[in-house]
Amino acid sequence: MAESITEQRLTGESAPALDLTDVEWQSSSQGVGDVQIAFVEGYIAMRNGRSPEIPALIFTPAEWRAFVLGAREGEFDLT
Repeated sequence: MAESITEQRLTGESAPALDLTDVEWQSSSQGVGDVQIAFVEGYIAMRNGRSPEIPALIFTPAEWRAFVLGAREGEFDLT
């Protein structure tokens, strides 16, 4: 991933252009799943570890907190 990644926010604002080239990506502590995250310049980047060439999603700390809390409460459980 040699170039900066930006994603559009639902509000129409764009995330900052972050250089994700040399960030330290973290996987689940249990080693399960393909999701990786990185903390970059006060933001949280999330990507598919099996397809790192696909653009990462960029979250503010407030967005990340809402996402994590929603996941814990089963908000995204489609089963």
